Amino acid sequence: MPPATSPVSQNRLVPLAPVERDTIPRIFLHAVDRHDRAEALRSKQGGAWKSLSHREVEERAARLAAALAAGGLERGDRVAILSENRPEWAVTDYAVLGMGAVVVPVYGTLPANQVAYILENCGARVVFASTPEQVNKVLEVRGGLPALERVVAFDDPAGAPGVERFADVLEAGRAAVERGETGSFREAALRVGRDDVATLIYTSGTTGDPKGVMLTHYNLASNVAACLQHGLGSIIRTGETALSFLPLSHVFERMVDYLYWDQGVCIAYAESMDRVADNLVEVRPHIAVSVPRLFEKIYGKVMGATGFRKRIVDWAQRVGERAADERLAGREPAGALGLQFRVADRLVFSKLRERTGGKLKNFVSGGAPLSAGIARFFHAAGLPVYEGYGLTETSPVIAVNRPGHVRLGTVGQVVPGVEVRIGDQGEILTRGPHVMKGYWNNPEATAKAVDADGWFHTGDVGELDADGFLRITDRLKDLIVTAGGKNIAPQPIENEAALSPYVAQAVMIGDRRPYTVFLLVPDWENLGTWAKQQGIDASDRAALVRDPRVQQLIERDCLGRLGEFARYELPKKVALIPEELSIESGTLTPTLKVKRRAVEARYRDRIEAMYAGGQGGAAE
Repeated sequence: MPPATSPVSQNRLVPLAPVERDTIPRIFLHAVDRHDRAEALRSKQGGAWKSLSHREVEERAARLAAALAAGGLERGDRVAILSENRPEWAVTDYAVLGMGAVVVPVYGTLPANQVAYILENCGARVVFASTPEQVNKVLEVRGGLPALERVVAFDDPAGAPGVERFADVLEAGRAAVERGETGSFREAALRVGRDDVATLIYTSGTTGDPKGVMLTHYNLASNVAACLQHGLGSIIRTGETALSFLPLSHVFERMVDYLYWDQGVCIAYAESMDRVADNLVEVRPHIAVSVPRLFEKIYGKVMGATGFRKRIVDWAQRVGERAADERLAGREPAGALGLQFRVADRLVFSKLRERTGGKLKNFVSGGAPLSAGIARFFHAAGLPVYEGYGLTETSPVIAVNRPGHVRLGTVGQVVPGVEVRIGDQGEILTRGPHVMKGYWNNPEATAKAVDADGWFHTGDVGELDADGFLRITDRLKDLIVTAGGKNIAPQPIENEAALSPYVAQAVMIGDRRPYTVFLLVPDWENLGTWAKQQGIDASDRAALVRDPRVQQLIERDCLGRLGEFARYELPKKVALIPEELSIESGTLTPTLKVKRRAVEARYRDRIEAMYAGGQGGAAE
């Protein structure tokens, strides 16, 4: 498909077909009856992967709902889940939603004070926490949470006072069901209304306190239906397996897991983000969704080869990109290119597929912009990444690439039922059944985000081409306006810089400054390999980034990739920082977005030093 050049201000609306399964309980129960498979959920316990069937998940959800009802939980009450991905998360979610209560997911990476803010703000009556570490966060702040009545631990709480064991709560629910003390879980679940609030998801926020996004059952159910009608059903097939590792507290993984369940896909929960590489080989999934950071890490590891192997990898990349362009245009590589690609595949790409389990056929990426170069690389490797776009407030998917309709560098075409319009300053506006009900107890913020005509203002800047593909250029608040009045979108430049095998993270600075500069976090594994080959001690990271040879290597490799950008956009100086941006340091949100203000504050001295001497040269 040739690139379109004529921009349009609004998409052509594709109507959404009637949604029969218009609540999460209807999706849940319909899938149990329709699929009824022995492997619905999988997790690793005691070193072995174990499964729950569809019927077992329903049975546990019904027991849990009975126990919660016996404890006085009612429709509309809020129940928080502070946990990593695991079967208990899904069981609790389906149980609470089936009662007409509201699920409030909380990132397990948050410190106790931020957990307290969410629990207090939503007025949670019950908290489910996974491990003793998560339980302790709740106990630390429990005294300031008058609405909180019960704390339930998925794992053994090790005698923590006032904490119930999940297994004991399930057993109490079983006894209540057998004694006939509760009504039918199914009947209650089917009475839940499509306009009822299903969940409050607190935005991670790059600035200010998080806001509770109210998503209804129909917000989420319509988004599941829209994605299927859009064509994603062709890559999400009954009986296949998905690896779930993006946190269920993230609306992207949450909605996609509902889609998996609806389609009869077995969901295997990764042990942790650190174990994803191992779990891919063990589970051998067919599909997974992630934020770009995973793909950047895999790409960096492959491209970080050295010596003769590097020459092979670089050649394979060039061949693979040409082959990927042919396939994306609907043609198979033929002739000399076809022969070269078969060799490249055998030498490089097949090895990558083996490291992802050998069965993986599709990735879906969201949450932040993905470099077109990295996406092309994965398409070449036979591991296509379909990039999409959305926000917590939009349930989340607005647009997504899909098989047969891929345009690299875009987030795809808008899904059925969703309207998109390009507003002032190029801001993306959207309207439809996916737009949130509002922010919890915050009508002022709601009115600011959703105008009188129902358009949600995303805060993202983008454009629609003549074929309806949406391109995101940046966040409005991230746009850099230099002292000379030049407008610069940093994300495309940062993404291109991160293609360097020696760069893990890149942040551009320059708002109201005379020129832009880069803060770069090295890829320590690849840089360490290079350093040892040069006889440079790589054990001390702080000393390593001060080494002029390291600075010259990274500056040359990084800035050399930015030839497509205007001169005024290019950073004039580079500073290497010896620690990764992280959630723990406060420089990343739980969804791995950069908190630019926090980064600028943390590294203010280094930034000021780069500007103090005028233009030219790398700086540490």
